[in-house]
Order: sequence, then structure tokens, then C-alpha cells
Amino acid sequence: MSLKPPLEALASAEKIHDQATIEAALERMATEINTRLHDANPLWITVMNGGLHTSAELTMRLNFPVEMDYCHATRYRGETSGGNLLWRAMPATTLRDRVVVLCDDILDEGKTLAAIKRHANAQGARQVLIAVLAKKLHDRCVPGLVADFQGLTVPDRYVFGYGMDYSGSLRNLPSIYAL
Repeated sequence: MSLKPPLEALASAEKIHDQATIEAALERMATEINTRLHDANPLWITVMNGGLHTSAELTMRLNFPVEMDYCHATRYRGETSGGNLLWRAMPATTLRDRVVVLCDDILDEGKTLAAIKRHANAQGARQVLIAVLAKKLHDRCVPGLVADFQGLTVPDRYVFGYGMDYSGSLRNLPSIYAL
């Protein structure tokens, strides 16, 4: 896929979820998380960089104390297709015997999230849950990998905005767009 400059891409993109729709999805997700994890003392791990927006918005809606950490694992490194997993930062907090929530922007094919989940399980996490703002609609996801908390679905297109990037840019958009 040949990439246009970010503003040209935005001008030709279709807005598929506006800010109000995203806010409603985050409220629904937070309600589910509050109900399910209120007494679990979870460790919340933001998957950088994409999960930053979703993680911040969700955790501010939670009605119980949350210990937070982050990890940065990437397969894309600014490209439109993924390669081998590169760990830029692993969680610093001990995962042993913890309920861990991995929060990311999107569940696409799930290879990165599956690797992070395997790492958390190998570190002795009691349970590893996944929270994503969006799930891409296709049948190429890692078998058995599911989002425990999911806000929206997006079409099987190049999507960006609200944490999802367009060639490293446009994560800061308050809506989600598709090319």
C-alpha cells in the first residue's frame, strides 16, 4: 500500500466512528470492567503506543484502584505490515499471581497481543484479559485469541485515529477513520 501524506489520507478517508460513538463504547466497556474486576486488584498494562488513548480513557472511568504499568512491543516499526516482534519495554511490575489486563487500541490479527499474553502467562499471571477499543472484522486473527472487553468493530480496511496510527501519525484524532 502506497502511503499518502497524513493530511491527504485524512481528507480521503471515511469517518467510521465519531467521538460520541467512541465515548459510548468506552462507557460500556468501563461498566463491564467495573462489574467483572472490581475486587480483583488487577494490574493494568497499556500496550504502547496504540493503547495509550484507550487506556487513559478507560482507567479514568473505573471505580476501583488500579495499578498501572506498560509495555511496548511492536511488529510494525512504522510499516503497514508486521514483521518479527520487537520488545522495546517490558512491564516492570511483577505479574506473578496477578489478574492482568492488556489494553490496546485494536485487535487485528492479534500476533502482538498473543505474544504479550504468552509473556504474561510465562511470568506467572493468574489470569490475562484483553481490552481493546476496536476489533477488526476478518477471519485472520490468531486462533483462540479474543478480546475480553471490546468497544467497537471496524471493517477490514486500513483504520486510524483514536490511538491507531497512519504511518506513525494521526493517533491523536478523536474519531476513527478508514481508507
